[in-house]
Amino acid sequence: MREYQLNIEARFRPEVLERILRVTRHRGFQVNAISMSQVLGGNNVSIEITVNSRRPLNLLCSQLIKLADVFDIEIKQQAAKQSIVM
Repeated sequence: MREYQLNIEARFRPEVLERILRVTRHRGFQVNAISMSQVLGGNNVSIEITVNSRRPLNLLCSQLIKLADVFDIEIKQQAAKQSIVM
């Protein structure tokens, strides 16, 4: 399973976080961590989200960028997540 860290820039709307989480779930990604902060002097937010999945990241990003309030997605990190089973 691969882990991805994304930084999403969006307009602040009460429903924007819900939409991002819904798309993430529908595309088969699991949210590991999420942080949202409002950008100073504006109506925008920066959302840092860490997800994992066996699916390719472009399946998620291509749908997130279609959301009306999302205007930028930056891929910050990609790593293979290893688990040890004993």
